[in-house]
Amino acid sequence: HVQLVESGGGSVKAGGSLSLSCSISGDTDGTKCMGWFRQASGREREGVAMIYTATGRTYYADSVKGRFTISADNAKSTLYLQMNALKPEDTAMYYCAIRSGWSGSFDAWGQGTQVTVS
Repeated sequence: HVQLVESGGGSVKAGGSLSLSCSISGDTDGTKCMGWFRQASGREREGVAMIYTATGRTYYADSVKGRFTISADNAKSTLYLQMNALKPEDTAMYYCAIRSGWSGSFDAWGQGTQVTVS
């Protein structure tokens, strides 16, 4: 049983920075991919960034490229999202998730942390 707990959300002015963390406990040996997602009020959840654990390769949504950086520790116990140059449109609930397959649905999710940019 894997548990994910996000932290680091908060309120910030446009142009500011926030750093999100996702603490992951349980058996993560089979984890292939780790990601951050967000859902703004009244909108569908969207992928923000993901990292493949075997290669370290990262992918970003076009809307955050050059501003956000995803990283993870070697033990796959913590996932990070550094967010710089934040914009009001980045306001959303941010979720971390992990996936045991190379593709498909993510298997486990955190409860989310709110990011508000004014």
